[in-house]
Amino acid sequence: MTINRQYIAEQAKIFKALGHPSRLLMVDALRDGEKCVCELQALVGDDMSTVSRHLSVLREAGIVAAEKRGTNIYYRLSLCCLEKFLSCTCDVIEKRIQTQISLLNGK
Repeated sequence: MTINRQYIAEQAKIFKALGHPSRLLMVDALRDGEKCVCELQALVGDDMSTVSRHLSVLREAGIVAAEKRGTNIYYRLSLCCLEKFLSCTCDVIEKRIQTQISLLNGK
């Protein structure tokens, strides 16, 4: 099966959206369940307009979905395979750290 350039472009959009530390921090927090935008703002520590821009990027990439309830907006993960991907990258990083520790300890 040949993947055409449009699919690659859409995949790149997802990876680009995940490529900012604040956005990745929010996505990681959403792994535990939906969060109000105010909770995500407190987590990231940026002003509300910056957090809103980050969430907009994540929404446009299809990573998160939003639902307005009263005056609050709640976000949840909508990319179902992201949990497995993030767990995989954490495992790789953990192994890398353990290797570096072993090298420093002369093992």
